[in-house]
Amino acid sequence: MDVLGHLASGFAAALSPVNLTMAVLGSLLGTLVGVLPGLGPTAAIAILFPLTAVLAPVPAIIMLSAIYYGAMYGGSTTAILLNIPGEVASVPTSWDGYPMAQQGRGGVALGVAAIGSFIAGTFGVVALTLFAPLLADQALRFGPPEYFALMVLAFTAVVSLSGASLSRGIAMALVGYLLALVGMGPATAQPRFTFGFQDLYGGVDLIALIVGLFAISEVFLGIEEARVAIAAKITNIFPSRADLRQSLPAILRGTGIGFFLGLLPGCAPSVTVFVAYDAEKKVAKQPERFGRGAIEGVAAPESANNATSSAGFIPLMALGIPASPPLALLLGGLTVYGLSPGPLLFEKSPDFVWTVIASLYVGNVILLILNLPLIGLWVRLTRIPYGILGPLILLLCFLGTYSVRNSLFDVGVSLALGVVGYVLRKYHWPLAPMVLSFILGPLLEKNLIQALSMSGGSLLIFVQRRLSLVLLVAAVALLLLSFWLIRGTVKRVELATAEGAELS
Repeated sequence: MDVLGHLASGFAAALSPVNLTMAVLGSLLGTLVGVLPGLGPTAAIAILFPLTAVLAPVPAIIMLSAIYYGAMYGGSTTAILLNIPGEVASVPTSWDGYPMAQQGRGGVALGVAAIGSFIAGTFGVVALTLFAPLLADQALRFGPPEYFALMVLAFTAVVSLSGASLSRGIAMALVGYLLALVGMGPATAQPRFTFGFQDLYGGVDLIALIVGLFAISEVFLGIEEARVAIAAKITNIFPSRADLRQSLPAILRGTGIGFFLGLLPGCAPSVTVFVAYDAEKKVAKQPERFGRGAIEGVAAPESANNATSSAGFIPLMALGIPASPPLALLLGGLTVYGLSPGPLLFEKSPDFVWTVIASLYVGNVILLILNLPLIGLWVRLTRIPYGILGPLILLLCFLGTYSVRNSLFDVGVSLALGVVGYVLRKYHWPLAPMVLSFILGPLLEKNLIQALSMSGGSLLIFVQRRLSLVLLVAAVALLLLSFWLIRGTVKRVELATAEGAELS
């Protein structure tokens, strides 16, 4: 069956009542969590992850993907109305979005952000439809040596997920791998690092890990900071024709920049948004307007943000390589539901893959239809005192973690990891490399054992097979490229942040 045929069958499944309901619910919940000050897409997925545990794999992943998209859009609300970027990727949006809100045009800024997000997200899903199957088809010739090399390639993402400190990122990746070793060994079936606790024979639960590190730690941080939000009144949310004419070129440029840079290692949304904003200032006839309420300053970074997020689905679905922390959590979702991330996903579960891809088209439309009329509601939600919101999130986390394996031990693990995550985040240690290593570590070990069994214990098998050698060389090249990109982009982000602080 060709791509169009697969996509048609995917739409038929994605538009079924259950899957459509999950897409709508995920979009609403993701946006709801995303608009709350300080909570970004990573926290949104972590907090709501347990809700999907009772679902079948297809509606569960559809809901998680919709949560991701909704939270990516929701972050623009606090950046524009409150000048509180939920994460680094929302910083450029606040530079012109908040001045627009001060001028009484906050609704227009939110409307342009929604339209730009829709255009960029749709473009990214079209590219996913066309390119991911081709990439996965080439990868179907992989055996254990090639999969081992692919996992080595995937581990290069640790560099881009480490932020400003590579040494800390590598340290966290090692911690994640040590946690992944807990439980029964894949070759010997003997317990490892269980210390006599039978509850650890099944290993550390992934959902308990994610909820603890990201969701519970986020609540602790929010309570400590005593987050308070005061939002302005929103009137008109629909941009005029003049606004659309002014912002459409910026949307298209931001989409192109975000998508193509998003395919490179080290170029997460937190990087591409600054590049898009800087490019828009360079092509503007009146660059002095930026920082004072230029609508292009909202359109370009918001489009780049969503285009980069969509581009990340291509290596995630085709190769099992996440390009950002939220996608690392989505990779965890695939693993939780027994799905093999990477090219085998297209071979063994084509119905699942194409249903999810079709649901991404549907999700973009849902976000556009729902969020423009509901902007007023999202604004009111930002006023909820964190003293009320925090305990409610904690209760949801505990109930969700318990429901996965009906284990109070897992609840205790999530709480302990929440304390650990709080301390690590407080001192700026990256958590995403830890999750990535926790997920990929067992796959690396499994394929290494199988490859060495094929070769009688000889490591030469990894360089004697052409695909394996190409992937290992690509891993080294991407590692060097990531070093170069991270070094340059960290300086660019620091300069852009300092410039934005001067303008605000």
